[in-house]
Amino acid sequence: MHRAPSQNSNISFGRRWRFFTALAVALSALGVSISAPAEARSGNGSTAESQKQTSRQAGKPSVKRAAAKAAARNNFQRVAVPAGPLPPTVMAALARAHVPLSSVSVVVERIGSAGVPLVALNANQPMMPASTMKLVTTYTGLSLLGPDYRWKTTAYADGEVDTNGILHGNLYIQGTGDPKLVPEELIDLVNQIRRNGIAGIDGALVLDKRYFDPSTRDLPAFDADETAPYNVGPDPLLYAFKSLSFTLTPNPEGGVSIDVLPQLAQLQIDNELRVTRGACAGTLPAASPSVAQTSGGFVQASFVGDYPLRCGSRTINVAALDHSTFFAGGFLALWKQAGGTFAGVTREGPTPASARLVGTHRSPVLSDIVRDINKFSNNVMARNLFLTIGAATGKPPATTQKSAAAITAFLHRSALPMSGLYLDNGSGLSREEHITAQSLADLLTAANSSPVAQVFTESLPIAGVDGTMRNRLTNAGALGNAHIKTGTLRDVRAIAGYVGAANGESYVVVSFINDPRSEAARAAHDALLEWVYEGARRTGSME
Repeated sequence: MHRAPSQNSNISFGRRWRFFTALAVALSALGVSISAPAEARSGNGSTAESQKQTSRQAGKPSVKRAAAKAAARNNFQRVAVPAGPLPPTVMAALARAHVPLSSVSVVVERIGSAGVPLVALNANQPMMPASTMKLVTTYTGLSLLGPDYRWKTTAYADGEVDTNGILHGNLYIQGTGDPKLVPEELIDLVNQIRRNGIAGIDGALVLDKRYFDPSTRDLPAFDADETAPYNVGPDPLLYAFKSLSFTLTPNPEGGVSIDVLPQLAQLQIDNELRVTRGACAGTLPAASPSVAQTSGGFVQASFVGDYPLRCGSRTINVAALDHSTFFAGGFLALWKQAGGTFAGVTREGPTPASARLVGTHRSPVLSDIVRDINKFSNNVMARNLFLTIGAATGKPPATTQKSAAAITAFLHRSALPMSGLYLDNGSGLSREEHITAQSLADLLTAANSSPVAQVFTESLPIAGVDGTMRNRLTNAGALGNAHIKTGTLRDVRAIAGYVGAANGESYVVVSFINDPRSEAARAAHDALLEWVYEGARRTGSME
């Protein structure tokens, strides 16, 4: 048995981890693709800045701010004008999928129409929205916390530091739920601790996770695939989405190299893969490791079986271990790579009032976090933001009840009563969360005239360009002209966002399909978006 430690002292904290971050964010969208993984494959490796440039180049829906404000003011004084039927192309696509209209909810409104819908089918029927529920969480987060909000991860020390830089005491790491605490971010905290004169720790590494209530942790997975990244739950010290990314590369000499990100101090790889000359077909079981803790505090990832050379390089993401074990392993790997030593144990516990501050890392701004959440439909990032709303606007520790109450109160203050809204975890990865198409359309209308309109809109995937819409409508007129959040669960398909039509008008579009045949009905949503782009005109009725 060949056993190789995972630690690599030649890690590049720049390019490789920027790529991994984008990749992991995209792959975490698998959680909204339980029966249709195409959405999960739609992420790209753009950095936040390149995404901003792409968004600007692709264009965004024309926004008529004054008219939108008027629409928001009149949002609940709707004129009783009957909405038109679904377009023929949408009806035909639903018929081909054998999806009845009773399983569909649709609202289409022109921005500036004072809330009068062009299409309203089952508009006030509560539906499962899947990941379009992230729009409620991200809009509320931007509005309450501000686009420039940053999470803090802080380090404290007690005890004395000797002349060799050894801390004769404990190092405490206190988390507040940073959704994007990846290695190129956490290394900043490590370097700050080193600059404060600490080169070694002979006490404990203590993880202070009091910002989130214990009730928010160790929750049941959404489905049976417990090692899938989409099933990762929230945590105050969420590190690298609590997922290991293994890249397997075969070579003609018969070996398979295995690279892993992030590095964990206690991780070992047992590589018993054999290169074969056969065809590359099927699910390739050899590429799926078993990950387990072993005696001595190690974690072993075992790869066994035949790996066809023709399969080429493959990357698999596995959500393994508990949050505390994962964070401690990641922190200590970075600590040791920076030249630090550690001779103690790791545990959870509170930071004493007497401990002194030795480092503070601030996350990327919330506007960038929201972009990742919505572009790539990242569930655990959304769940951390959801809990942060409750803690930051009230008093820690965060609970789901506090967060749901804070969001509901904000919506009511914003004249958005949101009939039919039920919040579970704020990500949409839930069978309990519900909302009506009309409520979500009202939120989109209000967001369009809000101070965070531009940041919010630019966070949404652009049809045919990026995020979970990258591979949709690539040959249609709506290409680059629709900012649409998607949602996918087994038996659920959803779209919600803005369409800039060819006639210069802008529209809010929301549609949910809750039906066992919903996967086959994705074409109906694409047809709806294309119809809206073409001007949403209906024969014999109002525009």
